[in-house]
Amino acid sequence: MTSRALITAAAADLLAKLQERHGALMFHQSGGCCDGSSPMCYPDGDFIVGDRDILLGVLDVGSGVPVWISGPQFEAWKHTQLVIDVVPGRGGGFSLEAPEGMRFLSRGRAFTDAENDELAAEEPITGARYAAGVRPSDIGSHIVAEAADACPIPGR
Repeated sequence: MTSRALITAAAADLLAKLQERHGALMFHQSGGCCDGSSPMCYPDGDFIVGDRDILLGVLDVGSGVPVWISGPQFEAWKHTQLVIDVVPGRGGGFSLEAPEGMRFLSRGRAFTDAENDELAAEEPITGARYAAGVRPSDIGSHIVAEAADACPIPGR
């Protein structure tokens, strides 16, 4: 099964450190107003997931880190795999990595036609379905060594 969300090893390392400090965490892919459409990292429960938000996946870091996106933004991104990476810089003001001198960054890769067909056959898990107990199936690791492993750079 194709995953809608992946994380690089470097980002997973930072996420594990943040989990040690803050406990259970979650990501919400922001809509791009003030925070530049970056993945925002929060203590689990500090960001209220709406009934129509979509669960992209649960990253296999620590006890698991859910990755959410708003329903309308999912409609624009549903053909794209989200790859969470980390780069030097200051993160969004409310995202937990902000004081670390690093920031999480969204990268993306367009799904192939076959992957789109596979994903279209499975109903996305909304916040309402998640609250009712629906969970994604375990599809193995969501960690990639480098962003280029999931998002190849043309010409390289």
